[in-house]
Amino acid sequence: MSSTLPAHLTLDELAHCSAPLPGVEVHGLDMGWYIVRLHQDNNVSLLIDQKGETQRFTGTQWIARALAPLGFTHGTLTWADAADEMIGTDVPSVSTQQRLAYGVRVAFNQASL
Repeated sequence: MSSTLPAHLTLDELAHCSAPLPGVEVHGLDMGWYIVRLHQDNNVSLLIDQKGETQRFTGTQWIARALAPLGFTHGTLTWADAADEMIGTDVPSVSTQQRLAYGVRVAFNQASL
């Protein structure tokens, strides 16, 4: 796989990534759903399923079970603030760098899986 991340990746495609592995963002959505974004240099890739839909997880343990066998050790848990989506507010959007800098580290510990 090339060193530039495509806009979308499946788990099978991710398994073929060479070192260094991309950074993992575990993004929490409403109703207990999580999605995975991968970051490398200035590229962001969304983890998708075999049908091309965004891969959704119901907990961080399921993300760990999917990514730990591929060599990933941790991710950064982020979430969207309700104000991020308000229409007509003067609040600037949170940048990717800000989201990752203030997220919570989540370990993908294989021993506990």
